[in-house]
Amino acid sequence: MILDINEIQKILPHRPPMLLVDRIIDLVPFESGVGIKNITMNEPCFRGHFPGNPIMPGVLILEAMAQVGGIAMLYPEENRGKIALFGGMENVKFKRTVVPGDQMVMKAHLLKVHGDFGKLHAEAFVGEQFAAQGDFTFALKKPEKR
Repeated sequence: MILDINEIQKILPHRPPMLLVDRIIDLVPFESGVGIKNITMNEPCFRGHFPGNPIMPGVLILEAMAQVGGIAMLYPEENRGKIALFGGMENVKFKRTVVPGDQMVMKAHLLKVHGDFGKLHAEAFVGEQFAAQGDFTFALKKPEKR
């Protein structure tokens, strides 16, 4: 299953600049997803990270990977309208910098799900090069009215 940015925005509550998935190129709800993020010089983070040497912050790479997993969990109708919250991260590793001009491909696989809680493993690649990985615990929750 392929999702464009309009369909992604129907699933995730994130909006630019925090929406970090441009397209889903493979999706198996409650199981896995593969997403793409095109890295451009227009990303707000590059104004300060780092002037003259733009590198995508690791925390944003992790967030992008988690968003792909979130789409796999939030796609089914029974989870629409919920948000996915981080419970923790483990086994985080960075192997390659991500810079403007790169296309980051993120693969997320749900390891276990119990009700509104779960764990996923995600990896990011630029071309064939491994960029990052992490294991994420999460909870799904209805957003609070403020």
